[in-house]
Amino acid sequence: MPLYRLVLLVLSILLLPTDAFAAPARVLVFSHTTGYRHASIEAGIAAFKRLGAQRDFTVIASEDPAIFSTQRLKDVDAIVFLSSTTNPADASSEWLVGDRRAALQAFVRGGGGIVGVHGAADSHLFWPWYGQMIGGWFERHPEGTPVGAVTVTDASHPANHNLAKAARRADEWYYFKDFDPRVDLLATVDSVSIGEKDINPNPVAWAHEFEGGRVFYTAMGHSDESYSEPWYLQHLAAGIDWALRRR
Repeated sequence: MPLYRLVLLVLSILLLPTDAFAAPARVLVFSHTTGYRHASIEAGIAAFKRLGAQRDFTVIASEDPAIFSTQRLKDVDAIVFLSSTTNPADASSEWLVGDRRAALQAFVRGGGGIVGVHGAADSHLFWPWYGQMIGGWFERHPEGTPVGAVTVTDASHPANHNLAKAARRADEWYYFKDFDPRVDLLATVDSVSIGEKDINPNPVAWAHEFEGGRVFYTAMGHSDESYSEPWYLQHLAAGIDWALRRR
């Protein structure tokens, strides 16, 4: 090879962006349930795998609570709690206990990303730290999956990147207790549009920096259909990009 070509080759390698050699991010999609089991979990896992292939992250799907150890989480960049419920009336149903709690806290405090999806807010009601991390707990929902008018409340937030500012979509619409008003509110649903009597928009997605980590939560994602819906998939994609500190 002529010397000038060799020099050009070396320079082209040296000038590549630093992340050109980086391994894909590793995302744990955790879907263990001891409370209500959402039938859409399998569709959700498949959707995250498709997003991973499109957006260069590797999905590790698990329902084994033992994965919450410092050793097993050390190479994980973000954790998705995919409708991973517990029984709100039974403390013994909680699978984040003992060293598992410490491992999750260490992960978050070390800068890890958290994505909570739908039933993730209906989990670990006997562990206050978990509710603080998510930003609130599920309290109730109207019957069925009515079509609601969703409004993106902060289009400038990176977790709303490229997301249409309004959508009409069917879902199971959660109302929350102990909602943290300090979170960055990302989207609301018009309560009247889903047959509720209150006139105030109800939070359905938010994000916050929490104890060194990034937490994105969406209350949407109850049904299989959500995971083939372009607006909702972009919602998830932007949220996980933000949790992974790509935005």
